[in-house]
Amino acid sequence: MTTMSVKLRGIPDTEASIGWAGNHSVIVDRPAGKAGGQGLGLNGGELLALAIGGCFWNDLYYIAHEMGLALSSVTVDVTVRFDGKPLRATSAAIEVAVESMDADADLDALVQRAEALSTVSNSVSRGFPVHVSSLTSGG
Repeated sequence: MTTMSVKLRGIPDTEASIGWAGNHSVIVDRPAGKAGGQGLGLNGGELLALAIGGCFWNDLYYIAHEMGLALSSVTVDVTVRFDGKPLRATSAAIEVAVESMDADADLDALVQRAEALSTVSNSVSRGFPVHVSSLTSGG
């Protein structure tokens, strides 16, 4: 089993946070003017789309290396749709374009394998529980 953890902490004089894992960080905020947001960073929905797309991107390269393919160009665009109250993600679509230096490369097989193996897409599409533990003492 593999586990990954991130941390988020408030940025002084804002209501935004900095989130990090290891040596990598991202700023998380709401759009400017929404619930104290200043638009300093990405919101949760954008991070969800980036998680889906980033995982798929990495899987394309993992699989390309396994297949012995050198990729010359990759683009991945992700759209996540939200609906309901409370608002929740209802679907996600990935558009991918891949080019290889090898004219005989089976790029359709590459994309199909990435779709089948992508950790985040598989996790989201199957659903998983999220548990919240509060360390806050009320007053």
